[in-house]
Amino acid sequence: MLTLANPADLGRPAVGVCMAMGLFDGVHLGHQHVVRQAVLDARASGAIPVAVTFHPHPLSIVHPDRAPRLLQSPAQRLRALAALGLDATLLLPFDRDVAAMEGATFIERLATGFGRLRSITVGQGFHFGHGRTGNVPLLRALGRSHGFATHAVAPIHIGPERVSSTRIRAALREGRLGLAAELLGRPYALGGTVVAGRQLGRQLGFPTANIDVSGLELPPHGVYAARANLDGLRHRAVINLGQRPTVDGGASTPLLEVHLLDLRPDLYGRELEVELVAWLRPERRFPSIESLREQISHDVDSAREALG
Repeated sequence: MLTLANPADLGRPAVGVCMAMGLFDGVHLGHQHVVRQAVLDARASGAIPVAVTFHPHPLSIVHPDRAPRLLQSPAQRLRALAALGLDATLLLPFDRDVAAMEGATFIERLATGFGRLRSITVGQGFHFGHGRTGNVPLLRALGRSHGFATHAVAPIHIGPERVSSTRIRAALREGRLGLAAELLGRPYALGGTVVAGRQLGRQLGFPTANIDVSGLELPPHGVYAARANLDGLRHRAVINLGQRPTVDGGASTPLLEVHLLDLRPDLYGRELEVELVAWLRPERRFPSIESLREQISHDVDSAREALG
């Protein structure tokens, strides 16, 4: 799948574009329904299926005090979208210029940039543009003048409530990983770029890959059995998610530490994603580094048992 910085990067294909548009935070079951409609449209008409999404979250620019934590890193979101059969995703930086753009102007610029829009698919309640002026009725009106069809996809319900990013965030905060996976349609995973750490794990005999998870919605801090996705392969792992009270005295920024059970690769600067499989214990302070080392050894054994 191509990642586009501008619509024109696609080369204005003569066959046209079938577009799915949304923030797609989490690419949950409801988002997947929107994207698959665009893919079906494209297959039926011979067009190119493309998603249009944004980063950062629009509220971080418009109302920073109300901006939620995200369910995925941008790289995770792009991988999840690629898995749905898209040919390309346009990842637009959301800034004050985009926030000030009227909904009609935004769509007209996309239509001009792609060359030909065959269809646009959104969720029923999706709004866009300055003052939320963009909505389904506007898309239908623009479609009549620009020659594209508009699809408004109904939300998916699991139980009495609809599937939403807000509901998934609440499930994660409550530690309900099973519910989060059900709403996502796949196991919940944390991901990001591996950053340099203090290498204390290596000194303890359990080297870790450290991932900055600031800005992401997180489950309760603690130790988890996990599976790490690296270069298309899955590896057993044990992770610590939290503020490392024993070695950092309780750092203000959470960190994800990943120890691969059967592999010792050099991961600095690489993208790593881990699926959380089972919660093992809460994070806590230990009286000494030696007692921490003993506990990590027990955690590794527990993770191996949980992962099979």
